[in-house]
Amino acid sequence: MQSKALETQALFLALNDALPQTQCTRCGFPDCASYARAMAEGQAAINQCPPGGQAGIERLAALTGQPVVMLNPEHGTEGPRHAAIIDEAWCIGCTLCIKACPTDAILGANKLMHTVIEPWCTGCELCIPVCPVDCIALENVTGADTGWAAWSAEQAHTARERYTSRQQRLVREEAEHHKQLQAKAEHKLSDLATHTKDTENAPEMDRKRAIIEAALAKARAKQNPS
Repeated sequence: MQSKALETQALFLALNDALPQTQCTRCGFPDCASYARAMAEGQAAINQCPPGGQAGIERLAALTGQPVVMLNPEHGTEGPRHAAIIDEAWCIGCTLCIKACPTDAILGANKLMHTVIEPWCTGCELCIPVCPVDCIALENVTGADTGWAAWSAEQAHTARERYTSRQQRLVREEAEHHKQLQAKAEHKLSDLATHTKDTENAPEMDRKRAIIEAALAKARAKQNPS
């Protein structure tokens, strides 16, 4: 069993290295690593990655020992790589595209103009559907080159590093958010009378105390899942 698990892990790492790391989700999985894991475990076919194209399928076939097949059209078609461009005159600064970008390739802040850092854009297109004013367009940046001819191992490495860094940042931000909520709840609980209009109403005081204590218990459980 352990030997089989080690083989699966080794295959997963090799498959993940063979993917373009665009994190576009077109394969049907939330990221490239999830798709690689599914392939390694025999839960996904090798022809579900449009950004890798036919050359990518050949790489995955060589690693898995499976026959080369055509790209599954249900997941899209192979084509040139695109980069997102924001029409800054129409951008309203809603930050939805920033939240959608898997590699933090969009620079901006709430109610301020956004712009795309092209070298970090993987052409995943995830920013397109979330824009409420349709101010994001796609520009062909590789001409007639498609698949791995339009993407390099260095670009894939950069995209994976940026995606990993973003995921780590989101975890830190969520932990900090829960910490702040816990501190706020503890503050209210320590001086409940100040935060209650009708201090003579004992049932209301007890109700608020119960709500805050439940929120605290939930926050502590998230910080200490064991």
